[in-house]
Amino acid sequence: MELDDLSKSGIRRIADYSPYLDQLAGLAQQMGLRQRSNLTDVENALRSHWSLGQNSILSWAALDQSILILVVPHYAIAEYTAPQEGSMPPRVSPRFITQLISGDRQLSILQMQKVSRLLDIEPKNIPLRVPLEGSDVETRIIEKMIRKYGINFVPSRAVTLFDIVGFSLHTAFEQMTQLNSLSYSLNSAHAKMLEADVNIDFARSSSGDGFYIWNRDEGLEANVNLYHFMHIVLADNAIASSKSSSKAVPRLRACFHVGSCYEFHQAEGLNPTTHDFIVGDVTIELARMIDAALPGQILVGDFMADIEVEDEEGNFTVQPNVDAATFLRRAQGNLSQLSGMELSGDRVTAIKCYLTGEDMGGGKFNIRRLTIKDKHGFSRVAFNAKVNIYREEGDPILLGIQDKKLPLATAD
Repeated sequence: MELDDLSKSGIRRIADYSPYLDQLAGLAQQMGLRQRSNLTDVENALRSHWSLGQNSILSWAALDQSILILVVPHYAIAEYTAPQEGSMPPRVSPRFITQLISGDRQLSILQMQKVSRLLDIEPKNIPLRVPLEGSDVETRIIEKMIRKYGINFVPSRAVTLFDIVGFSLHTAFEQMTQLNSLSYSLNSAHAKMLEADVNIDFARSSSGDGFYIWNRDEGLEANVNLYHFMHIVLADNAIASSKSSSKAVPRLRACFHVGSCYEFHQAEGLNPTTHDFIVGDVTIELARMIDAALPGQILVGDFMADIEVEDEEGNFTVQPNVDAATFLRRAQGNLSQLSGMELSGDRVTAIKCYLTGEDMGGGKFNIRRLTIKDKHGFSRVAFNAKVNIYREEGDPILLGIQDKKLPLATAD
């Protein structure tokens, strides 16, 4: 069967309804016609059980000639962890539900029986034309389809928020052109990073005045790559602004944070949207931080994340739960990958990113902790970031705000 004829097998329908269009199409090419047709049936059945977003699909398990799925009403996930009538304790703990919607969704038959008993729901059976092969490719495709029709919890994801300064004061036409300009900077930065062999599968969600941006890939490298992606977006925007005399190019402020979030797909017509949405602690923190950010400022949240450490023998290990300052020092070491990148025709020779602080003398600086108090009276700590991008020709691109221009704050 020719790859161009995938639509006849129905696999194109799987890709069309998925946020992983290219990835799923590439995976499907490794499978035979019968298995691709099998997965089409699975996709159709999942969409039917999803019922325009009325239900959420939690887990799945493979049988000899079918698969079992756990389907619950979308509101039931919260109700499972709520106290029952008569002050009875919740049926299950929040931690149990969180584990259920985190990571891989495939369960063993024994696990499926235990979970269905705890949640008091009967698994749904999806018959198959032929048995599953159990291959890694097949399992990965089913996992992605299950995630699309459910809610997913990610315990640690890097997200950046780009906000257009004074957006509400512009005319509707100016708002449109500024959002379009920012969107172009996002696409341009993505293309430049791919040219530099730095992989990032970025997703976006509108904040009204800008965009939340995250990397669909997970893990340490994905988080570091998103931080550098933010740099390139801001640099592209700064160059465009220097060449424009109109209000078509926005003035930006940006925040970066790592934290937990929930991912989901809303209904669009009769199918899930082809792009995902996120909400959670990480987006809440970013929204609070951006309210306090000055025009042109880059703020970094006070987060804990993992970093990769190299020992004397050249072996790498992951050091968990390091602070933001340590994480960003590790990120600085990765910037050599971006040397040689071209921005508006100018070749980049070096990029330096750092958290600002007071000059302690002898070439040493501390890191200033900014205490941000939001409209609800809650306080949080953030750090001021600077990014210097040096080019072969022309002055360096200096992003962020100098420490001496910041309001007084505590420093470490």
